[in-house]
Amino acid sequence: MIRIKAGVPRRTRPRTHSRPPARPRRRPLSRAFALGLPTAWGATALTFKLACPLAQQYGLGARIVTGAVFFAVGTGLVLHVRRTLLRELRQVRRVAGAAQSALLRPLPPHIGGLDVAAVQLSADRGATIGGDLYEAVGTEHGVRVVMGDARGHGLAAVGTAAAVLGSFREAVYDEPDLGGVLRRLERALARHLRARSSDGPDAEEFVTVLLLEIRPDGEVRALNCGHPWPYVLRDKDIEPLARADPLPPLGLFPLPPELPTVDCRHLLPGEALLLHTDGAEDARDARGRFFPLPEVLAEAMGEQPRSPEAVLRDIVTALLHHTDGAPADDVALLMLSNDGAPSGARDAGISGSAARA
Repeated sequence: MIRIKAGVPRRTRPRTHSRPPARPRRRPLSRAFALGLPTAWGATALTFKLACPLAQQYGLGARIVTGAVFFAVGTGLVLHVRRTLLRELRQVRRVAGAAQSALLRPLPPHIGGLDVAAVQLSADRGATIGGDLYEAVGTEHGVRVVMGDARGHGLAAVGTAAAVLGSFREAVYDEPDLGGVLRRLERALARHLRARSSDGPDAEEFVTVLLLEIRPDGEVRALNCGHPWPYVLRDKDIEPLARADPLPPLGLFPLPPELPTVDCRHLLPGEALLLHTDGAEDARDARGRFFPLPEVLAEAMGEQPRSPEAVLRDIVTALLHHTDGAPADDVALLMLSNDGAPSGARDAGISGSAARA
């Protein structure tokens, strides 16, 4: 939708067949400057050495002056190269940040009557995403959520995560049940793996996937392919959402003909779900001890109700302290809290989220 401010006349330009003046091209000039400045400094040093009478003398004073000149030229060259490299690094980081944000985009704080917060840690230094994936979307069927973990970690698993996420974002609106969504994810992963294998030998790849559907009345349905079950939180009471055996991860074996969803329970007002990847519970400290996620989660919940953002912040702080700031695997956490909104408000929130998508 295009918005035009009232009371502000639109400017019109006379039609002309002449081309508008071309903008000056800055990149060739900047490249010429980047090459010309070191050349000028080198020419200055060479001219001083060959043409200056003082540079031809061998006295102590002459040597000090000559050394100072060459030191200044060398320092200028080093600073120039450093400034150029930093400028290119900032540009690369901007491009990488835009690409990573497009893949694992920020979630809205409220979806269909649920408070939402998520955080992701990559095992690769300098990367903000890795092989872990998550998404929450409000649809006419309810709030649908995916949490997954591609084999491997860091940037090497980003392509697999992108294939699964792209398929999920389309399938959640088209498929009336979670089984149809899961089959769409399986087909998308198979296409991705075939494309990778055409470029060369491909190792065994798979993705653990957890699909949740939280209906307007709070009923939670799930399909699990090799992923850890989320935790249900109420005050300091913490328990797994379900204890059913999950299906094998996607990519290892074909899905069975029948995909019955697991009817877990109702997410009551004041309760929350914490979805996580195995990188959280498998994180170890220097002595080889696993990260105690349930205990840290119970402590983070506190005595008073807390926002999902505050709970995740405490968990991440404890996790980084446990691993000395360097987790060995990617970690993703997603928290969904029932804020107690009535069913009508929840339906309106779902419809609004679906319309925005």
